[in-house]
Amino acid sequence: MRLRLAPEKTNIDFFRWQRVTFGGSMVLMVVALAFWALVGLNFGIDFKGGTSIRTESTLAVDVGSYRQALSGLEIGDVTIAEVFDPSFDADQHVAMIRISALEGSEAVTPEVLASVEAALQAADPAIVFAGVESVGPKVSSELIWSAIMAMVAATGGILIYIWLRFEWQYALGAVLALVHDVFITIGMFAAFQLKFDLTIVAALLTILGYSINDTVVVFDRLRENLIKYKVMPLREVMNLTVNETLSRTLMTSLTTIVALTAMLVFGGDVIRGFAFAIIVGVVLGTYSSVFVAKNIVLMIGLDRDKTKKPTGNQFADIDA
Repeated sequence: MRLRLAPEKTNIDFFRWQRVTFGGSMVLMVVALAFWALVGLNFGIDFKGGTSIRTESTLAVDVGSYRQALSGLEIGDVTIAEVFDPSFDADQHVAMIRISALEGSEAVTPEVLASVEAALQAADPAIVFAGVESVGPKVSSELIWSAIMAMVAATGGILIYIWLRFEWQYALGAVLALVHDVFITIGMFAAFQLKFDLTIVAALLTILGYSINDTVVVFDRLRENLIKYKVMPLREVMNLTVNETLSRTLMTSLTTIVALTAMLVFGGDVIRGFAFAIIVGVVLGTYSSVFVAKNIVLMIGLDRDKTKKPTGNQFADIDA
């Protein structure tokens, strides 16, 4: 027996509540943008500036005791991560501690840095401070700009690929669905004031890749069905396509979420924000593939002139 999350054949009308599903998505995007603009993001050290401390010790790194030692100090957000490298000696235990600057200051002051070192030495007498680096506001602003450019470049590349692989209507629908996923994810980080750093940017880029993969599967089947059912109305062909790919969509999404949930629960503070962002992105990506991307294509319309090749442009037959 094979596990199925949906019947082999379904006949769900995914357009029945399109005003609620598609309209709700648009409302969520507006709300997300409002939180983003009015509340703002809780930037981490990567974007806000601060100080990174590299520590070494002959004793094993105890992230919990390090964090507890620093909890009583009046400092900014603290991120502690153990560093692993095959070249390290057996008794060489390295950690990276990042402390964000307090509001109104550009970096951690020498006095605060001295108190941090004293607290860590009390928690681990064998600790040695191998290096201290500060990230100023100029570098932080450059990182913000680089993150924005990475997102724009990734989205632009996906737009071009879908345009060449299918048609421009598909490309527009796919990219707007991606924008939907990313904007709502960022809006959730703004609404709940979760820490937003370069790790979350990596998660957003991962969301783009996951979401477009799901959308391409639906579009591929849609293109096949448009050839197969030449006289069936476009709306019905789309509905049939989503039903045919529903089992695959649910299986892929839920198995991904199971793995990400384990990372969220057991991964610790360093990876928790990353896992949360991707879980939200997977849910939104699955939803947008079913309820957003195809609705946009339907609103734009497709050229189904029987005298034209119905498989897209000259690049449509390229295996990719």
